[in-house]
Amino acid sequence: MKAVLCTDFTGPDGLEIGEAAAPEPGPEEILVDVHAAAVSFMDYLMTTGGYQMKPELPYVPGTEGAGVVAAVGEKVTRFQPGDRVACSNWIGGFAEQMVAPEWKAVKLPDGVDFAPASTILHNYATAYYALIERAQIKEGETLLVTGAAGGTGLAVVDLGRKLGARVIAAVGGAEKAAFVRDYGADEAIDYKSEELRERVKALTDGAGVDVCFDTVGGEVFTTMARLMNWGGRLMPIGFASGNIPAVPMNLPLLKSYAIVGVLTGNWTERFPEDCRRAYETIVKWLAAGEIRPYIDRELPLEQAAEAMRAIADRSVRGRIVLKVR
Repeated sequence: MKAVLCTDFTGPDGLEIGEAAAPEPGPEEILVDVHAAAVSFMDYLMTTGGYQMKPELPYVPGTEGAGVVAAVGEKVTRFQPGDRVACSNWIGGFAEQMVAPEWKAVKLPDGVDFAPASTILHNYATAYYALIERAQIKEGETLLVTGAAGGTGLAVVDLGRKLGARVIAAVGGAEKAAFVRDYGADEAIDYKSEELRERVKALTDGAGVDVCFDTVGGEVFTTMARLMNWGGRLMPIGFASGNIPAVPMNLPLLKSYAIVGVLTGNWTERFPEDCRRAYETIVKWLAAGEIRPYIDRELPLEQAAEAMRAIADRSVRGRIVLKVR
């Protein structure tokens, strides 16, 4: 089968189009004819060798896809050949076929297109786990999202809007600030040209934010540690800046706020039934038009390296989707 192959941990330069053996589903897996595959920062990081999981070379990148079930393992009960699905796995999505564990897949209604469906499982499951499971955000609370123009950040902006939060999107650049406002954020902060601390104080009348979803880390996180409201929830999601911050623990003490870690991959592995229910809820929202995944561009499978380069230079808003079929 045609596939993108990572032959060296050099990022996009280590990718090539080639032939790979068609995968076979295990007893609890499904085999999917992939129609669309989303490209994520995690996919890029894995191709550089910088992710915590390092596949054996050569391997087929791609964590998320959508398509039609071609075959099922002997213990699979929820799917059958012909079902339209979105699915996820650590690798294998940038190919004509991929396998996925049964619990990492969800059926798609006929009216849901494969392209947006391929983008929802990681981004919106992260948003769901962070805002609903961990932060238990309430209508009317103030939510600040850093890295808000990226795939995960934009999903959090979208879900926060749906849940009735007041959403402040923090981004790096004036164009991104205009974009996230148009997308649905109530306010936007460009931390390249604006002072984050002063803008947050001004936008919250000095009270601070109730929930902070931070993917940046470093100085942004340490600044937000001083800008939380009483009883707030400060959530480290990742460290895109490359710097893991340290927080003086008198800060959460004084305002009784919580630092709440969010690692969606561990949650899905430990609580697959909870994850499955989240997937089903997200797909219902998608089918009803209650969430709006943003696709930056669609590219043919052969341009996977170009997609990775766009992610590396931070020019992507939302997600890039590879058209496989």
